Amino acid sequence: MERQTAPHRTTAWEDSMPLIIESSHQRSQKFGLRPDSSVDFGPVPKTDLSLLLEQNRMLHTHAVPAMETLYQQIVNTHNMVLLTDANGVIVHSLGDDDFLEKASRVALKPGAAWSEQSKGTNAIGTAIAEQAAVLVHADQHYLTANHFLTCSAAPIADHLGNVIGVLDVSGDQRSFHKHTMALVRMSALMIENQLFSATFEDVITLHFHARPEFIGTLMEGIASFSPGGRFLAANRNGLFQLGLSYRELQSHTFSSLFGLPVSALYEHYRAASPGLLNLCMHSGVRVAGRAQLRISNSVFQQSLTHDRPSAVAANQAAAAKRRLSGLRYLRTGDPQLELMIDKVTRVLGHDIPIMIMGETGTGKELLAQAIHNDSPRAMNPFVAVNCASIPETLIESELFGYEDGAFTGARKKGAVGKILQANGGTLFLDEIGDMPFSLQARLLRVLQERMVTPLGSDKSIPVNVELICATNHNLRNRIAQGLFREDLYYRLNGLVVKLPPLRERSDLETVVKKILATESNNGRYHVSQELLLLFHRHRWPGNFRQLTNLLRTAIVMAGDEHEICLSHMPDDFLDDMEQAPAQEEMTACGGNLEELEQSAILKSLAAHGGNVSATARALGVSRNTIYRKVPNLK
Repeated sequence: MERQTAPHRTTAWEDSMPLIIESSHQRSQKFGLRPDSSVDFGPVPKTDLSLLLEQNRMLHTHAVPAMETLYQQIVNTHNMVLLTDANGVIVHSLGDDDFLEKASRVALKPGAAWSEQSKGTNAIGTAIAEQAAVLVHADQHYLTANHFLTCSAAPIADHLGNVIGVLDVSGDQRSFHKHTMALVRMSALMIENQLFSATFEDVITLHFHARPEFIGTLMEGIASFSPGGRFLAANRNGLFQLGLSYRELQSHTFSSLFGLPVSALYEHYRAASPGLLNLCMHSGVRVAGRAQLRISNSVFQQSLTHDRPSAVAANQAAAAKRRLSGLRYLRTGDPQLELMIDKVTRVLGHDIPIMIMGETGTGKELLAQAIHNDSPRAMNPFVAVNCASIPETLIESELFGYEDGAFTGARKKGAVGKILQANGGTLFLDEIGDMPFSLQARLLRVLQERMVTPLGSDKSIPVNVELICATNHNLRNRIAQGLFREDLYYRLNGLVVKLPPLRERSDLETVVKKILATESNNGRYHVSQELLLLFHRHRWPGNFRQLTNLLRTAIVMAGDEHEICLSHMPDDFLDDMEQAPAQEEMTACGGNLEELEQSAILKSLAAHGGNVSATARALGVSRNTIYRKVPNLK
């Protein structure tokens, strides 16, 4: 059959397209497809689609923002943006209403498979087969039913180069535009870079390019290294600039590739405002670089014995300051939290004060530490002050410091206040709503003038801090009550974010797993399904602080057992569940606690083939308890 080639082919890449199309048509024939074959409308069931989304959660999370940006560039052009998994099954789509109806006629919607085996030559399936960006226009599609389409697709690869998905723009062939493919390829690269940054935990990530102005753009190279400097991975542009294959790079270190010891890298980022690094690659080419050091203390200690111990040991003091709390560690799938983290990420390094709202125990200090650890000030101090826990008579000297003899009981030689301790780094003022009214004017002056005057001194000291505040108060109400200064409120009111309480979050199971992994060091504990049901019903007035303490105690109670069960829970927790309103119990779990326990036991019995002893061991209770809870077994 004759095949029409797409117009405007002017580049070498575009000239190669007919060969790709020809090869794809030959594969389509071998799959037993005919050009006049009817369209396979068999999308996966909704339940399977949900599973598919969960299996591709990382890809979906990082792709959706890029898809939305891409869609804004092509809106009202009779097109749609599609994301598929590695097998070509569509997992997400955005499109013009006037084109969606046409698209649905050929199963161009979530759940539908667009591999070559299913649809013959098409941009998605052919991009997967060729592992390259592909344009398929009009009757280049193998199936006649798809000839009305023009499609541009680019594969999305992980840090090892494996294709994990495809980004595609499909539209009416009459709306073809030669720039669409460039937009798709750029967006796919953007997604890859986002995924690359989120892949590794506890790493040094270097962004580099021979031209400094390209750092922070899609042209930059990105490479990740262990805390001791061992090479881990690089993105496409990183591999290209380094001029080595992934296999060849496995034997390299940060020092061998960029001519700078890791110790010097750590030292560079101890400065309050570190500039770009001036590096010389192994090839002799000079590049500019900016590094992000996201290293927890525990991983740092491990690196002393596994990754170039002499280089790392020289910087132990600097790395030990950092705790495991980068923003990506907080991503657990909850939509509210994802939106909040995206907002925070956008203001990092822009000197915008951040106000964190939320109930007690929701993790406000953890979020503040994560913001600091992801900011350009990460290697500088993070100083936290709880304005509610320091006596009113001492908070002024704690914040601003004092000179020798400034007041009765003052230490000789005075003391540096918390604000100056945070110089070059981040000052976190927790429970800012409880700061004494008399000190609020002085804090406002410091923030405006960037100068601190210690008590008893007539000298002002310049200070440069990033400010993060947190409160569980409604500050507008505090202003109305005359307890908080309005001018200070607006000085602190840069970006305001709210941490949702635990009971309103959708990621409880993920949170439980993370806490268990952290508290038990080896992550060998898990919570039984019946206990998870109770967790979902609980109101958690103490939020994460309460949940963490509960699980920490349960780990001790469980001992050598791997599963944490009802028997490992403290009495007050079980009492709270018994006292929960009956209607809430019926709505949330379909019955009261007794019925819930009986249901859990019956499920466990079924799982163990009716073996009471095995069930008792699994639930952490005695055989007598099983017989007492399920009388029909007698």
